[in-house]
Amino acid sequence: MINSTNESYQPFRPFGSRITVLEQHLMAGNDNSGYPLVLHSSADPTQLGGTAICGFSTVGSVGVIAVSHIIQTMELEPMGTVLHPEFPAIALIHDSVPKHPVRVYQGDGIGAFISEIQFPPQNDVHFGETVLEWFTKGGFDRLIVIDGVVSNDLGIKEESDLWGVSSTLIGRDTLDNSRIQRIQQGIVSGISGYLVAEGERRGLDVTALLAECNPMYPDARAALLAIEGLADLLDLEIPVQGLLEDARAIEEKVREAFERAQSNALPAPGEDRDDDEVRMVY
Repeated sequence: MINSTNESYQPFRPFGSRITVLEQHLMAGNDNSGYPLVLHSSADPTQLGGTAICGFSTVGSVGVIAVSHIIQTMELEPMGTVLHPEFPAIALIHDSVPKHPVRVYQGDGIGAFISEIQFPPQNDVHFGETVLEWFTKGGFDRLIVIDGVVSNDLGIKEESDLWGVSSTLIGRDTLDNSRIQRIQQGIVSGISGYLVAEGERRGLDVTALLAECNPMYPDARAALLAIEGLADLLDLEIPVQGLLEDARAIEEKVREAFERAQSNALPAPGEDRDDDEVRMVY
């Protein structure tokens, strides 16, 4: 149970009246409101703003890998945590430090929203609303969602495609200028789909970057592709060497697992062999 009087947390209300976490939970009720987001005691809500980026543990873990890398390489500061009684009670350990799985960070002109565990689809709208509340009340200019899209080729590919969709004309022009392929017709599902659709409805600048990925394993190479696209959009240099090394390591493990599976597989029977010629083992 969250103690709203605990001085280690502040409810996320930088531009409105202070209300307790419990009041936020009651306000959410069973509608489509977002989850409570509380700031750390050391967080300065006046430092929010700029470009907002979010990533979730969805297909290929593309979003969470990419945003984790951005948080680390750009040295973003932890700002707050998303909490809800229905969330699993777990702590993720990073460099010996325990953390809640859903968190927000802030740096110089860039903020990040990350969820490091996978939630059921029925949570998507609530998470979408949480991101939009953080985005609008935090005074950000635009929101970029990083996600994966299932590749038609489930093998390991040296080059994959990066797709984009934006809620505004300016965002679509920016995609064209960055040479990111725009989705002309199709469906974007999950949190990413909800965010770009709500962005269009509310007049918010929301762009989704969808990297082609393999859903069978954490696809770090797809996350690398998304980060390169993000760097083009923001005209920003983001180091990727560590992520490239991770991608190669993951792919090598996948190749080894595939080769072991192939070597242990039973040979296919010859097409011209008659059933009577099969030896019996006594």
